[in-house]
Amino acid sequence: MTQQKYIGRILVACEYSGIVRDAFAAKGWDAWSCDLLPSEKPGNHHQGDVFEFLTHSGLWDIMIHHWECTLLCNSGVRWLYCGGGGNRTDARRFKEMQQSAYNFERLSSWQSIPHICGENPIQHKYARQITGDYSQIIQPWQFGHGETKATCLWLKNLPPLVPTNIVSGREQKIWKMPPSENRWKERSRTYTGIAEAMADQWTTAFLANTTGTNSSGRCMNSRRRTTKCSHLWG
Repeated sequence: MTQQKYIGRILVACEYSGIVRDAFAAKGWDAWSCDLLPSEKPGNHHQGDVFEFLTHSGLWDIMIHHWECTLLCNSGVRWLYCGGGGNRTDARRFKEMQQSAYNFERLSSWQSIPHICGENPIQHKYARQITGDYSQIIQPWQFGHGETKATCLWLKNLPPLVPTNIVSGREQKIWKMPPSENRWKERSRTYTGIAEAMADQWTTAFLANTTGTNSSGRCMNSRRRTTKCSHLWG
């Protein structure tokens, strides 16, 4: 078996599935995941708090984080109000949301990591006042999965993902999942087509950036925010 050339170190934070981690490992990265839960698959994984792990795990070239979205996503904004509706905000819940948003922004701006992607569903306006504007929105159907699940990416020194396999099908399978104990886990998994696109495109961009060349004409974007793609919402 041909051994992959070592490229660099990547941390996939808030991931228990190993899907993104393993996609980068297959490219030759020293890839690690970190989550409060154990990894579902064998591989480099730290079970514990990501902020604590970052303080003693050395330097990383790239970090992709999937910060908990329950308090931040637009679909759950009504729970910031007393009784799940009305005009009076739930002070405790609102404070928890703000802290979660600050943690999201803290990861997205981690100073010692040069290339970062933060991933979340569409966030409500209160969260975005803290996390800032996303860089792009992607959909599973752009990467070989005939489903809809609008996913926002906050990119620091990484180029926007380019669709790899646009397919038919716009079914909202995620939202139609029946209630179950593990429904939240199934809904949080990264699609393999998206994970492979991240690994392929960001490995190429990283290598081009570190060698000073870019044969594809694309480079590691030095700006934190890039153009929104609002037509991909549906």
